[in-house]
Amino acid sequence: MGLFLKTGKNYQSNLWVRTQRTHFSEKSFRYLRHHPKLKSISINLHNYNNCFMDKYFLKRRRLLTYLGLGALGAGGVAIASGCSQKISVPSAVAPTPSNVPTQSVAAVPANTQLLPEFQGISQWLNSSPLTTADLKGSVVLIQFWTFACINCQRTLPYVTRWHQEYADKGLKVVGVHTPEFAYEKVVNNVKQALQKHKITYPVPIDNEFKTWNAYKNEYWPHLFLADRQGVIRYDHIGEGAYSDTEQMIRQLLG
Repeated sequence: MGLFLKTGKNYQSNLWVRTQRTHFSEKSFRYLRHHPKLKSISINLHNYNNCFMDKYFLKRRRLLTYLGLGALGAGGVAIASGCSQKISVPSAVAPTPSNVPTQSVAAVPANTQLLPEFQGISQWLNSSPLTTADLKGSVVLIQFWTFACINCQRTLPYVTRWHQEYADKGLKVVGVHTPEFAYEKVVNNVKQALQKHKITYPVPIDNEFKTWNAYKNEYWPHLFLADRQGVIRYDHIGEGAYSDTEQMIRQLLG
């Protein structure tokens, strides 16, 4: 079970945050009632079985919920029916429908968007350094994630399975690790996460958010799928839409 908290006017927009606990203790409620910035919080019991965040991250994790917006049509961006974590990074601008390519496999749209080059990567795990030129000729799945993000963790079984199932057919998965917290910047911690989740595809360490910004990204997790010419044909924010994503992988592989 999870508990939604909706912030009041003292916060930047009405953002939804969730806790991983099944209930709040009386001490937690007293804290909410008397904290000067949180006294306006209204508690709404809703969608208990969606993704949950620990109350430790209450003021640090920002969550957005997207409902029923998955799309494969022209100019569509697939959005998770669950939730995703969003971060605001200076100079990062969210993509707009005008510069997001269509999802059609038959024809490349006029306003094509190529995979941006990897930038500011301090270290590559599971691979020697790669460039977009190295990926030409392959269908490429770029995954933005960070190991402590619960939403990212829930997507990993699908991404690792796609890597195992389609690598020999021409799929290249690159998991760009962009951390939110200081301990997520420690490479040894990332290595432990790779072992835990059996991740064997290339993982570049993007501690400075330079590749993140090159993609104009704002979310964990976020998937970008490019065809063999390096043209981005599909992207998906957050959890869910696994069947749609796999279907697009198969179509691009041909």
